[in-house]
Amino acid sequence: MKITLRYFASVREQVGTAQESLELPEGVASVGAVRELLVARGGAWAEALGLARPVRMAHQQVMCGPDTAVSDGAEVAFFPPVTGG
Repeated sequence: MKITLRYFASVREQVGTAQESLELPEGVASVGAVRELLVARGGAWAEALGLARPVRMAHQQVMCGPDTAVSDGAEVAFFPPVTGG
């Protein structure tokens, strides 16, 4: 399953990219599992998206929790709780 990841505000700054495409490995089927996969990259990814960090998530531009199922071709976004404009 292939998805598009989008990063906003300080998360984008920490990981150094605004978006990427990702082919999910077998067994990664929820937004929370995607987050854990990214944290496993280590470094800036673990720092920006670590489970102790307050990070909001969205699936198909709708706020969601970690148990939300990811669909093929979906957009999954990560951002801090408050973003400025």
